[in-house]
Amino acid sequence: MLPQLSNGQLIDLNGRWKFALGDQGNWSSKDFDDSGWESIRVPSPWENQGFHGYDGFAWYRIKFDGSSLPKGVNLFLNMGYVDDADEVYLNGQLIGFSGSMPPNYQSAYNTERKYIIPQNLINYTGENTIAVRVFDATLGGGIMDGKIGIYRVSAGSPILLDLRGIWDFSISESGAKPADNAHWDKINVPSFWEKEGFRRYDGYAWYRKYFDFTPDLENEQLLLILGKIDDFDEVYVNGKLVGRTRDNRHFPHSKSYSEYRIYYLPSTILNKNEPNLIEVQVEDIGLDGGIYEGPIGITTKDRLYRLINK
Repeated sequence: MLPQLSNGQLIDLNGRWKFALGDQGNWSSKDFDDSGWESIRVPSPWENQGFHGYDGFAWYRIKFDGSSLPKGVNLFLNMGYVDDADEVYLNGQLIGFSGSMPPNYQSAYNTERKYIIPQNLINYTGENTIAVRVFDATLGGGIMDGKIGIYRVSAGSPILLDLRGIWDFSISESGAKPADNAHWDKINVPSFWEKEGFRRYDGYAWYRKYFDFTPDLENEQLLLILGKIDDFDEVYVNGKLVGRTRDNRHFPHSKSYSEYRIYYLPSTILNKNEPNLIEVQVEDIGLDGGIYEGPIGITTKDRLYRLINK
């Protein structure tokens, strides 16, 4: 489920961006010096701006002032439509991607990009850098169309801390949790893992994501909402089991995939001054698998029930 546009755009990012053909790993860095790059209009195909006939990799970069953004509010970046595949970084950290890059290329040219911005990545006192890696296979390429900018997630959302976006992901044939130094891929949540490049896989996998705790919620009754998961799950926060869903039925009789996951989250297990870790073991027993539908995040019991009973 994509974030809903609010009535007001907080930061308009249509206009001139820095632009370079090619592909270098350090171009995502917040501190990279892009002063020698071209200037290009966004949104518009790069073919219309002097790069006619170019297919391949290119990067866009822009800076914005975070001091105008409200703290403690769920925000997302609308990157519009990108032809063909993209990866988007905020201050050097990956916050979203659509399609996939070579050698496993897959276009997502007709998908509108809306990426949740993790609040802990924002510099609320000054300069922030967005970097966008784009691969174009054929015809027009680049950030093509849309109302590019930073938006507030709709106030109708029950979520206080939105955890949609990029999670770590690792397949586990045995079901055991992979070691921290094992290979972890990046995956969009929510989405079936088959849509993220893990086709025809049935079995166990693990998701994990770090988040910062908001101290002013310490005395609230907190809930961790993980939407819908196909099929079974066990959920840990800082190593403590906080919930599981498993009806123990076999495929195709199990209905666990259709249940919303809402788990009580004791504030006593949360770290106040360092990141917290959510880990989710998922078992798929047939067809699609994974954390596939939102909402995903943390809220309070009172807030959730007020919105449900409106």
